[in-house]
Amino acid sequence: MATTTSSSSSSSIPPSSPATTTPSRQHLLLEPPSSKKKKSRTNVFRVLRTVFRSFPIFTTPAVACKIPVIHPGLGLPDPHHNTLRITGTLFGYRKGRVSLSIQENPKCLPSLVVELAMQTTTLQKELSTGMVRIALETEKQPRADNNNSKIEKKTDILDEPLWTMYCKGEKTGYGVKREANEEDLNVMELLRPVSMGAGVLPGNSELEGPDGEMAYMRAYFERVIGSKDSETFYMLSPEGNNGPELSFFFVRV
Repeated sequence: MATTTSSSSSSSIPPSSPATTTPSRQHLLLEPPSSKKKKSRTNVFRVLRTVFRSFPIFTTPAVACKIPVIHPGLGLPDPHHNTLRITGTLFGYRKGRVSLSIQENPKCLPSLVVELAMQTTTLQKELSTGMVRIALETEKQPRADNNNSKIEKKTDILDEPLWTMYCKGEKTGYGVKREANEEDLNVMELLRPVSMGAGVLPGNSELEGPDGEMAYMRAYFERVIGSKDSETFYMLSPEGNNGPELSFFFVRV
C-alpha cells in the first residue's frame, strides 16, 4: 500500500502500480492461507459454477458501473451462491489512500491487497451515511492463439492488476492490486488478535501528529463467487448491530 501522509486525492488517471516490496524480515506470526482454494473444486462445484455463469449482470440508469444483482432486504448474499466467510481490513493514513486487505482469517497472510481510489477520511464520511457500495470493474483482455484468433485470457478476477472504481455509482479513480508490503504485513500482525473492530494505530503520529495515525476497520465479509467474472464481498455486522453496510463488487465486463 502506498500509504503516505501526503494527500493523494482520487484521480481519473490510473496511478502507477507500486513496486512489490520484499519484507525485510519474516512475519512469523502470520500463517500462509490454506491451499484448499479453487484448485480442489469438485464436479458438483463445476456444475454450480456453470449455472452461476448464466446469471446476467444488470445495470440501472442511475449507476454508471455494472454490479451484480443485490439480494433483497439488507443487501445480504444469496445463500444459494457459493459463499465463504473471510476477514476484510480497511486501513490507511488519515491523509492517504485507503487499502483493502483480504485474509482467510486474522492469523493468515493477506491473499489480496488493493489500494482503493479513495482517501481514508472520505471513506469514513461515506460509512457514516449507513450504506456504501463500491464496484471495481475491469475489462476482459483477449489474447491471440496460434491461429491468430482472439480468445479470452484465463485470469482469476482477483488477480487482475487494475480496476476502475465506482462508489455509489460515481467513478472515483482506479484501484490497484499489489503484493503485501512490509507496512501492510506489520498492520496485519498488529491486528492479528482482532476479529472485528475499528480504531487507530500509532503509525507516524509521534512525528506528524494525528495525520500520521493509521485508521483501520476490520470485519468479517461474506465472499460470494457469482461467476469467473463476478465476485462480491459483503461486510457482516454483529448481531443486533445497526452499523454501516459495506459491499465490494469485483466485476469483469
